[in-house]
Amino acid sequence: MPRRGRPEAGARRFAALLSAQSDIDVVGEAPNGRLGIEVSRSTHADVVLMDVRMPEMDGLEAARQLLDAPPGVVHRPKVLMLTTFDIDDYIYEALHTGVSGFLLKNAPVAELVQAVRVIAAGEALLAPSVTRRLIEDVARLRPGPRRDARVQLNGLTPRETEVLLLVAQGLSNAEIAAGLVVAEQTVKTHMSRLLAKLGARDRAQLVVMAYESGLVAPGMSDRAPGG
Repeated sequence: MPRRGRPEAGARRFAALLSAQSDIDVVGEAPNGRLGIEVSRSTHADVVLMDVRMPEMDGLEAARQLLDAPPGVVHRPKVLMLTTFDIDDYIYEALHTGVSGFLLKNAPVAELVQAVRVIAAGEALLAPSVTRRLIEDVARLRPGPRRDARVQLNGLTPRETEVLLLVAQGLSNAEIAAGLVVAEQTVKTHMSRLLAKLGARDRAQLVVMAYESGLVAPGMSDRAPGG
């Protein structure tokens, strides 16, 4: 397992916990954002756990450079940001950058492991209610440039628009399928079409678009499909 520098105790703890899983290989560790980029690119990591607060280069800038790689760099990992409530103002900006999910640093071991698996599988870690609340808080405090919903969402079918609304409210594919009384594969098909039509990288960016288009408003309470 490649190592650069001396990762902090928290990073070593996460690495040890993940290494204990039979389906997860920890390919590198780094003590700061700058070296984190180097390790990620040299090892072709699939998922990168990025602390928002790091020396030399913070996690947000490191994630931006990883996800907006220069010409010639083909591999782009999925990024899971480790955050705390006192810095949740980073979250909305991180979503714009293309980060796939967020996890509180004091999350249980099982939640950490599941988060890595979810993001590696191509999903975004947006289902937990805490994440929905953080996104809404940040959208309210630091709104991005709002676009005309009729323009941005032009071309979506009524059902695709409904699925987008539910995704933005934090529902998983299984929850959406149950609420709409359709097969989960049907929801996955709608998700693929949403990503293609809106030019979104993943589920997280769909949430950003839903907020910015006005389809979902900060503070909007969850509602059941069809409610």
